[in-house]
Amino acid sequence: MSYTTRTNHEIEYKIYGEELQFVEIELDPNETAIAESGAMMMMEDGIQMQTIFGDGSTQQSTGLLGKLMSAGKRVLTGESLFMTAFTNVGQGKRKVSFAAPYTGKIIPMDLQQLGGTIIAQKDAFLCAAKGVSVGIHFQRKLGTGIFGGEGFIMEKIEGDGMAFMHAGGYVIEKLLVPGEILKIDTGCVVAYTPGIDFDIEFVRGIRNWMFGGEGLFFAKLRGPGRVWIQSLPISRLAGRIVEYGTWHRKEQGSILGGLGNLLDGRE
Repeated sequence: MSYTTRTNHEIEYKIYGEELQFVEIELDPNETAIAESGAMMMMEDGIQMQTIFGDGSTQQSTGLLGKLMSAGKRVLTGESLFMTAFTNVGQGKRKVSFAAPYTGKIIPMDLQQLGGTIIAQKDAFLCAAKGVSVGIHFQRKLGTGIFGGEGFIMEKIEGDGMAFMHAGGYVIEKLLVPGEILKIDTGCVVAYTPGIDFDIEFVRGIRNWMFGGEGLFFAKLRGPGRVWIQSLPISRLAGRIVEYGTWHRKEQGSILGGLGNLLDGRE
């Protein structure tokens, strides 16, 4: 691990839980963590909470117009206009915890070790050390923006501190060497380093895209770089909940109804 001086606040952390996780961040006096509005789970006495425009990083302009533009960029990524800063105003170490919004994994990312920049799906950001910038990244390829599963606008996380992402299901990190290609379901891409070439590929074969259930396109990622992949996108989870929530089950008061559920696979 590099011990190069950081410009962002240097924080310590611990992640708890398995499927529904939370991250506990330990702050020294005058250290600050930033988080999405509503992400805070608990904090110790001595932590001061302050709602701010944008991300509070030193990269954004200090004037009112600069702050409004920074906050407006966050709206484009689907986030709130505001973020919350948690500062330790006490004498000793204090802890503040942030909870995952749904079942999945919290991904700790040391931006100093990852080249200073991460491109992530919208809504992936959970919290970070103060100084980390949460901005926007535009997909330059027309096909990737339309069919890549993330739209034209993604989140760009910059800095040299710790940042924490959240994604659904299990999350795996892949290291791609130069020229190595990985094809992924378009909804399963969580984040990647800027060296990754993100493109799309049409699913070949009429039967494959009509009956294969994988859609019309793959996300095609070419190295070098790192990519983080989730096993359960929130859109897929929401779709299954709606599907089962609106299905009229047949088992009520009937043996034959229960048998029908077994036959159609919904038991």
